[in-house]
Amino acid sequence: MTNTMDRRTLLSGAVLGTATLVGATAMGSLAPETAFAARAQNAEPGAPDPNFAEGRVTARDGSMILVSGSDGRFHRLRLTGGTSVWKLRPTTLDQVKVGDGLYARGVAMPDGTIAVESVWVNIVNLNVHVTAIGLNALYLDHKGSKIVGHVVPGTSAAVYNGKPAVSDMSMVKVGKHVQVIGAWRPDTNEIDVATIYAATA
Repeated sequence: MTNTMDRRTLLSGAVLGTATLVGATAMGSLAPETAFAARAQNAEPGAPDPNFAEGRVTARDGSMILVSGSDGRFHRLRLTGGTSVWKLRPTTLDQVKVGDGLYARGVAMPDGTIAVESVWVNIVNLNVHVTAIGLNALYLDHKGSKIVGHVVPGTSAAVYNGKPAVSDMSMVKVGKHVQVIGAWRPDTNEIDVATIYAATA
């Protein structure tokens, strides 16, 4: 209870300009896998989580972002100096653009906005079949849809058999199924690979 109240107080203060936050990662992980973790529900069972938003960015005005959710709901997200942003890698608030898709977590405010602590931009989590491998590219099939996964030197990593992540992608094999977390290039069939999970057996 204390952590929730502290988080709410800090974010509320940041929105109102009475507190300065160094980074919201102190309140929770920005790891891309966290975006897909089970969300704590502060609402009635079956009701939407008031502290979570997803959808596409339709407008941006300074620190306010308008998002159209896939469920038809609209969200007003307020970014603060404490908002942590992931867009293939940890980045800055200015990288959130109109047309981007996102997942965001924060604290619902009395005015109907969400004070955002963490936002994952264009994040995808796909179980795919590797159909071909090229120079810094993986050609993938996701339920019949063809996807190009770009390997980004210095950023993309592979996790083999649950071991620590490495930059070496050489053990990813054609014909195998893998899980890919990455950043979608909006309105294309292309993603930039953050992490690929594969078995070597």
